[in-house]
Amino acid sequence: MSDLLDNAARRLRKAYTSDPILPLRETLQPTDIDAAYAIQEINTRFWQDSGRKIVGRKVGLTSTAVQKQLGVDRPDFGVLFEDMQLSDGGVLARDRVIQPKAEAEVALLLAKDLDMIAATPEDVADATRGAFVAIEIVDSRIQDWKITFADTVADNGSSAFFVLGKDEHPLDGLDLLNCKMQLTVNGELASSGTGAACLGHPLNAAAWLARTLAARGEPLRAGDLILTGALGPMVALKPGAAVTASVEGLGTVNFTFDGENA
Repeated sequence: MSDLLDNAARRLRKAYTSDPILPLRETLQPTDIDAAYAIQEINTRFWQDSGRKIVGRKVGLTSTAVQKQLGVDRPDFGVLFEDMQLSDGGVLARDRVIQPKAEAEVALLLAKDLDMIAATPEDVADATRGAFVAIEIVDSRIQDWKITFADTVADNGSSAFFVLGKDEHPLDGLDLLNCKMQLTVNGELASSGTGAACLGHPLNAAAWLARTLAARGEPLRAGDLILTGALGPMVALKPGAAVTASVEGLGTVNFTFDGENA
């Protein structure tokens, strides 16, 4: 089995710089959680050994509708590397992604470790230094986004890049439950939602992540960044797209998906 997992991990890594691959059906059953995370971990270790630095985690599948679509009853997570961050107002070159989509999120920066297996949203709030508006650019190394739960987990949560707003905000006084989100593309509204769309509250998603990682012996630490999950539907990107996300209380953040290669 280990050879199969190693081969799947290599195929996913290669797809970053070549063509997307077929779904991993010959290796993974659609809901094989353990094997999917094993593949993700193989690639995480490979990238760390290659010099990439982990700066946090992302939570995905925070929408119950999407969970039902993929036949699961839980979110998933992926690893955030330092080189995945774009600057606010920056440009994403076309050749750095395959089939990108954008979603607006709440990001949290931790001031304390979160190593409790029974972590609550209140524990997350106590450990959080501040919150940011964020855009996550998701991508898939699987052809045409024909993914199962196992595919997206193995593919590092279908991660690619992220953009943080310039301003950090303390949680006190923020209404992350009812905060309204709008994501525009070239000035036109493309997605909207509220904090409640993210597992009922962004702190719920972060608490799930904290519990899950603590149980795996890989707890969140002070200084880690958490992308808590989408507040509205993902939006497919076309070259030339100028993308702006706003979340009440957190401000705005933007980037441009350029039609030119890097």
